[in-house]
Amino acid sequence: MNAWTLVYDGFDPEKEDLREALCTLGNGYFATRGAASEVAADDVHYPGTYLAGGYNRLETEVSGRTIENEDLVNFPNWLALTFRIEGDEWFDLRRVEILAYRQELRMKEGVLGRDVRFRDSHGRITVMRQRRFVHMRFPHLAALETVLSAENWSGALELRTAIDGRVVNDGVRRYRGLNNRHLEPLQSWAEGDSLFLRTRTSQSRLEMVQGVRTEVFSGESPLATERTTNARPELIVQTLPLNLNQNEPIRVEKTLALYTSRDWAISEPGVAAAKALARAPSFAEMLEKHRATWEHLWHRFDIRIEGRENNGVEAEMILRLHIFHLLQTVSLHAIDLDVGVPSRGWHGEAYRGHVFWDELYIFPMLNLRVPEITRTLLTYRYRRLEEARAMAREAGLRGAMYPWQSGSDGREESQRLHLNPRSGRWLPDNTHLQKHVNAAIAWNAWQYYQATEDAEFLHYHGAEMILEIARFWSSKASWNGEMERYEIRGVMGPDEYHDAYPGVDRPGLDNNAYTNVMAVWCLLTAFKVLDALPADRRDELVDTLELGEKELAQWDRISRRMRLCFHDEGIISQFEGYGELEEFDWETYRAKHGQVMRLDRILEAEDDTPNRYKVSKQADVLMLFYLFSSEELREIFQRLGYPFEYETIPRNVDYYLKRTSHGSTLSQIVHSWVLARSDRDRSWDLFKMALHSDIDDIQGGTTPEGIHLGAMAGTVDLVQRGYTGLEMRGEVLHFNPCLPRDLSRLNFNIRYRGQSVSVTVTHDRLVLSCLMCGEKPIRIGWRDEVRELHGGKSLEFVL
Repeated sequence: MNAWTLVYDGFDPEKEDLREALCTLGNGYFATRGAASEVAADDVHYPGTYLAGGYNRLETEVSGRTIENEDLVNFPNWLALTFRIEGDEWFDLRRVEILAYRQELRMKEGVLGRDVRFRDSHGRITVMRQRRFVHMRFPHLAALETVLSAENWSGALELRTAIDGRVVNDGVRRYRGLNNRHLEPLQSWAEGDSLFLRTRTSQSRLEMVQGVRTEVFSGESPLATERTTNARPELIVQTLPLNLNQNEPIRVEKTLALYTSRDWAISEPGVAAAKALARAPSFAEMLEKHRATWEHLWHRFDIRIEGRENNGVEAEMILRLHIFHLLQTVSLHAIDLDVGVPSRGWHGEAYRGHVFWDELYIFPMLNLRVPEITRTLLTYRYRRLEEARAMAREAGLRGAMYPWQSGSDGREESQRLHLNPRSGRWLPDNTHLQKHVNAAIAWNAWQYYQATEDAEFLHYHGAEMILEIARFWSSKASWNGEMERYEIRGVMGPDEYHDAYPGVDRPGLDNNAYTNVMAVWCLLTAFKVLDALPADRRDELVDTLELGEKELAQWDRISRRMRLCFHDEGIISQFEGYGELEEFDWETYRAKHGQVMRLDRILEAEDDTPNRYKVSKQADVLMLFYLFSSEELREIFQRLGYPFEYETIPRNVDYYLKRTSHGSTLSQIVHSWVLARSDRDRSWDLFKMALHSDIDDIQGGTTPEGIHLGAMAGTVDLVQRGYTGLEMRGEVLHFNPCLPRDLSRLNFNIRYRGQSVSVTVTHDRLVLSCLMCGEKPIRIGWRDEVRELHGGKSLEFVL
């Protein structure tokens, strides 16, 4: 196994949609799925090209109601390139005898390759070799190279190249009853060897122009040939008659330039695309610069691991696949864009390209590599602060209430109805009650500041968001005089199986433990933010936000008297009343259904509901042990007047792990993390499950609709922080390694407060080397020991 290459041998129609998602190529500006160039959307293939933040809204009548959904738009297919040999049909893998097939995603260089050797119905043997990339240095460019060789024949061949704008959003089966035609065809035209197609989204009025240049070569010499063009507003096609001689290959280079009306420093997207296409060099020259950019990225992001037998190589390859897809979703090009980080990447249409709370799992990797990317993704949230304030006011609350699903303008994009594919029924969707997304945004802003000490961001963006989120939690909390505690009612926690109490029509749950603790953390962090601001900026913000002493005193009271619920002598109740729910018969349901990851769909199809049972889709209470150290949690619990014993963490981990179906790919990440110290073998098993979530599509059909970016980044962070015990607390960078037995060595580079640090961990050594001189020293903590690390120096700890 090559730890840099994802390899598929053989063509498998049943798994082609999964391969298309995992072989997506992108650069943070746009992405194109790994569909073959000769195919259109059908029951096997689904080509897709997606623009970062390229959304559009459509309305649909569903069950007598008009619902509106904002979707990530599938833009025209620029890849379209095929051929037919004289006397035969246009090339189709399913109509020829495949003699050899190999597809390789070469992550080190950011290239997708495909080699096919086939025999047609006339006995002619032909070899097709393809390479493609979406340029990582020049965000508007991409290219496809196709080499055709005749092994045992010579004769005529016709080449067809196109830009196909007839595409719709049809990549998610459960959305197919909804309106899905987002593009208005405007114009197509040809200029010599170049074709252009202009489209516009119907509601957001986002205009895109794609231009492709198709050139044919014999060796290094261009081949002159007649071209026939057929242009319609939604489709432009060019056919080229060629001759292919035995053992004399021809090479076809198709180069794309893509611009939109949203781009900077252009007069008009058509002019920009034509100019970029005319200036674009050859495939080989572009590839050289593309490879060099990936080399720079891997220097910052690569994680090198050694393990027992094949564990290390396989884990290293999949970790690199996860890093690869993160960087294709939010590369350095994202810094100039007003986009968030979508939970499913720009790789498909699942969740409509929306931004959830997955940032919580993604930002740690960026914070310690290229925090400039984190800053721009947090700025996406800051730009939507006014919308969050408006949402809070509409709910009768103060401060800022961010949506569970965010898209173009920051309004709540969560569905009001969702389809259960098992039962075929449209059901109310209450996921918008997951107000803990607000705490995640505050957490991300503070963690970014801890990693970077970026005072400018805190002063002018982060502080205002954190303070307004704290104000939201203060207004969301209500006083229970009988309990003499503050409560947060009518919400959902991370576990989406529970959205209401059994037999109660009102959606929402009371006193979700994760939500309440995170609300307290937000209030306490708001005080830290005020202390971190210089006096003049603090006075400005306090005045602008009308933040008086009375309100700050209220924050302090809530942070001391928030209610938590418990059951079974020390188990933290996931929410009030959780301990009174029925136990679930896991054994019977697993025997009947096998995997029960989506237990909610199974039960609803049987006219039942998980609201009745002690079951969880994913980690909820255990999120507290994922985000906080035991020392931090003990401080919060003691402040609230609740006990936090040595046994609290292991008892709760064991309790909830037995009752969790892992219906979210994020779940194994959290469970593996919280077991890393108490049960390393079990932690490693869960880590491997998380590692294989997408590459094996363990949820049965979800990955083809788009990768799970939070889970991908989470596996990397498990290695980066979970197994090294890396933690930013106060002014100290702490380490407390706990490698599983199957890992013998980790090595990677991080960036912390301007210093570049090489981290090497084995079972008996921790070595930190500061690679950058000239910055002020950083403080390193290991157990009770704190030492300074200076530029150009190293520290070694015996474990």
